[in-house]
Amino acid sequence: MPAIDWLRRHSVEALWVLFAAANVGAMIAWPSWETIPFHFVWISLTLLYGFRVWGPPGTALVLSAVILTTGGSILADTFAGIQLWGELFEVPLMSAMFLAMVWHARRRVAAIHESEALAESRATLLTRQERFLHDVTHELRTPVTIARGHLELLESEGRSSAEVAVALDELGRIERIISRLLLLAKADRPDFLAMTEVDVEAFVEDVFMRWSEVAPRGWRLGPTVRGRVWADEEALRIALDALVENAVEYTDQDQLIELRATATGEGIALEVADGGCGVPPDALGRIFERFGRADDARARTNGGAGLGLSIVAAIAKAHGGTCTVESGPGETIFALLLPSNRPRPSPATAERRLAELHAVTY
Repeated sequence: MPAIDWLRRHSVEALWVLFAAANVGAMIAWPSWETIPFHFVWISLTLLYGFRVWGPPGTALVLSAVILTTGGSILADTFAGIQLWGELFEVPLMSAMFLAMVWHARRRVAAIHESEALAESRATLLTRQERFLHDVTHELRTPVTIARGHLELLESEGRSSAEVAVALDELGRIERIISRLLLLAKADRPDFLAMTEVDVEAFVEDVFMRWSEVAPRGWRLGPTVRGRVWADEEALRIALDALVENAVEYTDQDQLIELRATATGEGIALEVADGGCGVPPDALGRIFERFGRADDARARTNGGAGLGLSIVAAIAKAHGGTCTVESGPGETIFALLLPSNRPRPSPATAERRLAELHAVTY
């Protein structure tokens, strides 16, 4: 029935009406003590409104009813000589207190609605962005695959040339950019990570061995803390690879690149230090932004979209950590900071995550 449904939805208001009616009855029954139930009525009304926040018509109706009942009782007792005339000033004072609560409560509700609308808009935007990037990258992969197939056919037929090698290299770069864009689009999803225990020492040594064999630099494996960290190993590998790739790009063959892992007060820091040209101070604040590059100091010799470091920042954020950079004369240090006591999230779909992360190659 409609009446029962209304009572279920407004059970708190119904209880307050009974409480207020009982106090008004007490005001009438014991006029010499009526200021006590009078304040009970007004204070309970103010507290109730702070939690429920009715609309303007309902608020005006309730306020008018309380003013008339409580004010009328005091006015009648004043004429009867039971109360002083000054007691009537309690009515406008309590009304002002209630209206102050109305103003603050409505501002709070408006702020909540605004934040909810903003959050919904941002969620919609992120969904559209992910769908757009997925569609675009899917469309791009088809012609890239076809072009690569024709170029590899030329190589297999013995018609390879420097131009074909350059074209294949650039197609590989396009494929990496596509994979990185997809990874960035999915970085805000709750199932972005597939967490496991990672042996820090073995992990850093593996990355060091892989890179030292393919990039001619002055490689050095620095101090590596022993222990395990709760992380997505594939995502962590992508992040550290991006930092090493960045160091390789901005160093010459005779310059040093050092990998190390150190313990911090909050967890573990995976660090990549290089003796390259450094990062200017005005670029330190934007170097981890998407498409952010410090071209004036660390000019790329082979092009790029500026996505590698933004991927590092996204992976660090997903782990509850941060990524930092320190640049001084002769040394630049990038650090991926991971918390040691990160709560374990619910299991994700690991197979799909591994397939997505393996697509991002460096």
